Amino acid sequence: MSDQTQLRTEDPSVEVERVVEQLMPNDLNDLCDATDAAIEGGGGFGWVELPSREILEKYWRGVITAPTRTLFVARLDGVICGTTQLMLPPSNNEAQGHVVHLTTNFVAPWARGYHLAKMLLEEVEKHCLKEGYAVINLDVRETMERAIEVYEGMGYEQFGSHPYSVRSKGETIKSRYYYKVINPKFFE
Repeated sequence: MSDQTQLRTEDPSVEVERVVEQLMPNDLNDLCDATDAAIEGGGGFGWVELPSREILEKYWRGVITAPTRTLFVARLDGVICGTTQLMLPPSNNEAQGHVVHLTTNFVAPWARGYHLAKMLLEEVEKHCLKEGYAVINLDVRETMERAIEVYEGMGYEQFGSHPYSVRSKGETIKSRYYYKVINPKFFE
């Protein structure tokens, strides 16, 4: 276990929240900084190279205003250091309207060890239950061992893999696909 992923003993302020309006400039800056750190750390949710700050800001502003996305952020001592998004089912897909997809789940390397990834997932699951969803799907690169530990530790079940899912720096990386039933009564 690296220093970054060891449980910290200090008692910082940690919190997770759903973003419901545009971020203040300092929060948007923190979110972009955390994204840069995650990309540099190998978990850039699609980006391999750092995009410009302008591209990152446009991306995050778009996520916040997209009606089919819900953004959650983690804060360490008031600084945004991680995020996850829900991709909601399209309104015309009644057959799969109970399923959401979790994406862009990361905590910046400098903020790891405070259980923020778990806190993000717990907050997302509570929100999904409240909104009437029953299942959360996600995918993760097989190289993201700590994330896999967190997902599996919280009851996410692997149902498949994709051997050609990701290309990064000349390598092909397999992805794993997971789901979690958060409302079993939906299926009764």
